[in-house]
Amino acid sequence: MTTFRSLALGTALAALTAATASAEVKVGMITTLSGGGAGLGIDTRDGFMLAIEGAGRDDVEVVIEDDQQKPEIAVQLADKMIQSDKVDVLTGIVWSNLAMAVVPAATAQGLFYLSTNAAPAQLAGPGCNPNFFSVSYQNDNLHEGAGAYVAKAGFTKPFILAPNYPAGHDSLNGFKRFYEGALAGEIYTTLGQTDYAAEIAQIRASGADSVFFFLPGGMGISFLKQYADSGVDLPLIGPAFSFDQGILQAVGDAALGVKNTSSWSKDLDNAANTAFVAAFEEKYDRLPSIYAAQGYDTANLLLSALDSAGPEDADGFRAALKAADFASVRGDFSFAANNHPIQDIYVREVIKEGDLLTNKIVETAIEDRDNAYLDQCKM
Repeated sequence: MTTFRSLALGTALAALTAATASAEVKVGMITTLSGGGAGLGIDTRDGFMLAIEGAGRDDVEVVIEDDQQKPEIAVQLADKMIQSDKVDVLTGIVWSNLAMAVVPAATAQGLFYLSTNAAPAQLAGPGCNPNFFSVSYQNDNLHEGAGAYVAKAGFTKPFILAPNYPAGHDSLNGFKRFYEGALAGEIYTTLGQTDYAAEIAQIRASGADSVFFFLPGGMGISFLKQYADSGVDLPLIGPAFSFDQGILQAVGDAALGVKNTSSWSKDLDNAANTAFVAAFEEKYDRLPSIYAAQGYDTANLLLSALDSAGPEDADGFRAALKAADFASVRGDFSFAANNHPIQDIYVREVIKEGDLLTNKIVETAIEDRDNAYLDQCKM
């Protein structure tokens, strides 16, 4: 187990913030720090801790554990954090199947869960809960943006694929919600798969004019490399998860020019984002990803709520979270009625800055998007 405590930094502003904070809180972060998805969890952790440590407060303790991308491990860690560590808030899970194993039981016990990433449809619709806040998106959102982009760009026969787990199903459902035309093919791959020869052969034979794929972490690296080597020369479109900073450096120039959709980008022009990107790069000597940005925003939402109430005042803390009174790196940010974000979804293009692959925004796919499950949430 690794435990972090925020330390006073000595500035007058930090001292004032710490003095006015009205509560102490223990946060349990369960995230993926080993295996093929480790980069996603490491970025989540580092973005979150950058905000906590930078605030210079001593009223927050963060307990961090590695779920190894295994639902059974995530459940064991959540039980330990709730029963032994006595955490007030849980956060950090990257993968939707792990979230579905942990979140319903945690919120049923009165815990608050602030999601840095996973936000499956079940938790936005019938399974919504007043104590669950997604600070990232609703799982469908970035894929909805991709569907809107594909339709606008004039593609008529996309081939679509994603892993067979909750976020994979959400991704293809979201894509089809905003792209209503014919498909050249639709397949679900195995979660954690690394060999995509059969899928690429299906794409080649399908008559497709484009390919939309959602394959986060190591899955995306494997697919992109094999696709580039295959000679299949169809435009690729994906969500930001398949084109985050770690994946881009692993894939290399094969990713250049690919369009991807995101609720965040390092070139978003607002003061909070400019400061975040600079601070992250200075501390960790790498550019942040969407996972880091979401972790950073989640920590700042938590800190803003603690200025009004602590988790022991459940109604007050819930209302303070709902107010979202913090400067998001995404700019305009608010919560819909089911505690999922309302935000813009952008189209980015993979470019090269010197020797470094990264993304730049080229257009907005959807403005002020909430989610498709509001009418199914009865809280």
